[in-house]
Amino acid sequence: MGTTITTKTRLCAVIGNPVAHSLSPAIHNAAFQELGLDFVYLAFQVEDLQSALAGMRALNNFRGMSVTIPHKIEAMNYVDEIAEVDRSIGSINTIINENGKLIGLGTDGLGALKAFVDAGVSLAGKHVLMLGAGGVARAIAFTLAQSARPSKLSLLDINEGLLQGLSADLRAGTEVGIEAEMLTDDSVARAMAHADVIINCTSIGMHPHEGVSLVPAELFRDGQVVFDVVYTPLETKLLADAKSRGLVAISGIEMFINQAALQFQYFTGKEAPVAVMRRVLLENLTS
Repeated sequence: MGTTITTKTRLCAVIGNPVAHSLSPAIHNAAFQELGLDFVYLAFQVEDLQSALAGMRALNNFRGMSVTIPHKIEAMNYVDEIAEVDRSIGSINTIINENGKLIGLGTDGLGALKAFVDAGVSLAGKHVLMLGAGGVARAIAFTLAQSARPSKLSLLDINEGLLQGLSADLRAGTEVGIEAEMLTDDSVARAMAHADVIINCTSIGMHPHEGVSLVPAELFRDGQVVFDVVYTPLETKLLADAKSRGLVAISGIEMFINQAALQFQYFTGKEAPVAVMRRVLLENLTS
């Protein structure tokens, strides 16, 4: 990388289990290098989360951490401060070390919201259909409900516990109309007849299960907007079907880059070189 490591170099890292597949080191290190910052970003496979965060707290050069599966919920137990919106979401994906004080926050929801804004899509007054009710769905649903003013969120999932938990939390914590149904062919068809915006928050369509979509192509209607959090492959069947109908189709790449750029700003206090991060991500995904 051409970066000189010194006694003042600040460390950032992604922790997860597994973590070998992560592209975060590639994009963050490229961004540090682009701005000439004395930072380095590594990946650590972590099983003992409590000890890992105690270590972060004790190491004053350890500036920031990206938290991925399966630690996003448990990590909330070991930080000192969490913003209210992230507390309602129930998970965090970013930790900042402020002189031994650990601050936890989330960037997934804001990353998704920015993807819509950048695509010129307003969600105000819109009926949003969310496929999936897991961690990423929680982050997106709460952020959209609190910041984008949709008229209704319809949630579909095959896991009744996740579905009822998220719908109850959204009803308690936001003003948006919430509908929740088990995910079946029939419930998808019913929701698609009214939805303005469709968001896939499941792993359906992700490598190695390409070529699969929860939404049959014939259910799309003119004017709908489709967003898929999956970014491997770059174009999922869901997005390809939407594009074939002339719909606005937003790739998961956008959310991934946006949330990483937000993390970069929290880590460094600098505006992220988004074009560089995007180029490195695409190079890694297509190589």
